[in-house]
Amino acid sequence: MQTTIAALGVKALRRFGLATLVPYGPGLECTSDASTPQRRNAVGLSGKARGAFTLIELLVVIAIIAVLAAILFPVFAQAKMAAKRTTGISNARQVALAVKMYLDDVDDQMPIFYAYNSQPPAGQPGHKGVEVEVLPYTKDKNVFRDPFDDGGPYLLTDVPGATSYWQGYGSSYRFTQCAYTLVAGESSQNNVLYTTNRSVSDTQFEDPSGTRIMRTEMMAFFSKTFDIGCAEYGYDCAPPNNYFQQWDSIGGTIIFSDCHAKHISSSGQYDNESVDVNGDLSGATNPATGSSWYWSCD
Repeated sequence: MQTTIAALGVKALRRFGLATLVPYGPGLECTSDASTPQRRNAVGLSGKARGAFTLIELLVVIAIIAVLAAILFPVFAQAKMAAKRTTGISNARQVALAVKMYLDDVDDQMPIFYAYNSQPPAGQPGHKGVEVEVLPYTKDKNVFRDPFDDGGPYLLTDVPGATSYWQGYGSSYRFTQCAYTLVAGESSQNNVLYTTNRSVSDTQFEDPSGTRIMRTEMMAFFSKTFDIGCAEYGYDCAPPNNYFQQWDSIGGTIIFSDCHAKHISSSGQYDNESVDVNGDLSGATNPATGSSWYWSCD
């Protein structure tokens, strides 16, 4: 039975001009020489082949192609996702390096904090964002874009027509609020001005290699699948407070104060990153509020 199927496969491949892909062996000889007995038998007086491939041969070829596709398509998809993650990390690190160059010109004072300002949105005169402050040091708006950025539900209502956070707010990356300078009456988030002042210097960070100053806006574990009840991260909540949309399916990009970058895939890693100059951990409890430092600083 196996010999019969193999012979059919070889025969089918030969008819499709793929005989050279099949190894030679007893009973499976492949040849394109019209002088062979097999070839002469298939050729009429006109010199044209009379035979046509059978339905079984066609099905065998289709089955072979289907098997190859089933094997290769997941590999291609994984390679594409890996390439996107690499690009996201590279872009974010370029932003972090731009922040460092900015610091050299302002005596190590961290940029003024802004986030999610849509009045006016990104690209319009008067828009305010951290990315606007450091753009002269990158000279390329595209580095503020994560390849996975597919926007989110809140964005659709806040900036109609925008399909990504990069397009609507200027950046796919969230700048950690406690790692940046606050200026009362100037710093703003969601178009609301802050009323407090806080000066942050690069030299103040107690744990530069462990302090998160930037992250991908949508981390995979912000999903209600992991954050049940929307209590831990506040993204995948009931409308109208539903901000979450899955970007990267297994995590997101983190940038640290010392400019190194990495991709993380678990909330445990995220919660054990510092979020302010004192080294307070994102998942630890802030005694002043009773909630995590994530809620105070991220």
